Amino acid sequence: MTTTTYPHFRDVPTSAWHWPSFSPAEIACRGTGALKLDTEAMNALQALRDALGKPLIVFSAYRSPAHNKAVGGAPASKHMDGTAFDISMANHDPVAFEAAARKAGFLGFGFYPRSGFMHIDLGPAREWGERFPARATAFAPEVPPAREALAESRTLKGSGAAGAATVGAAGVELAREVLGETQSAILPLVPYLDTLRWLFIAVALAGIAVAIHARIDDWKRGRR
Repeated sequence: MTTTTYPHFRDVPTSAWHWPSFSPAEIACRGTGALKLDTEAMNALQALRDALGKPLIVFSAYRSPAHNKAVGGAPASKHMDGTAFDISMANHDPVAFEAAARKAGFLGFGFYPRSGFMHIDLGPAREWGERFPARATAFAPEVPPAREALAESRTLKGSGAAGAATVGAAGVELAREVLGETQSAILPLVPYLDTLRWLFIAVALAGIAVAIHARIDDWKRGRR
């Protein structure tokens, strides 16, 4: 474990910051901008973030002695050591969060359900406050972004193929008409273009068929 104090979070060298889910500004003192960087605490915080797979909203991390006094912090608060964090429960289930925090190495826990955050620190082992009430409903499961869902849509794929083929057929038809008006040396190409046009039309019809089939299948499965 190493601890380094910086007069301001902007003074932290890029090479000294190894926690991709957080920035020095998030961990710095809210009152002065100073930062006491405890690598063990930050490693535990990053491990917790990785385990939960969701952002951690940091209400308070390091506090300078003056700021800690100003906000009414405990005289020996672990925040002044840079080993404590107050994390919002807005996007976390408190029960799952506490279990993951203990597994990550945190030993001190303070529960503040009225303020919506949980205090965690490296110890010693202790806890205070009233635990969060059980949630009526669990958080909704994570869903893939809309663009990923669209990429897997059979209806979209079929419609896209039909649209591309229709444009291709129209392009071939235009090319055939242009070539028909040019010199006779190019005229032998016209029958081949006509065949290509019909090929595009066939692909367009197939795409429409796929889109219709996908919509009917989704409707039967109740996925409208």
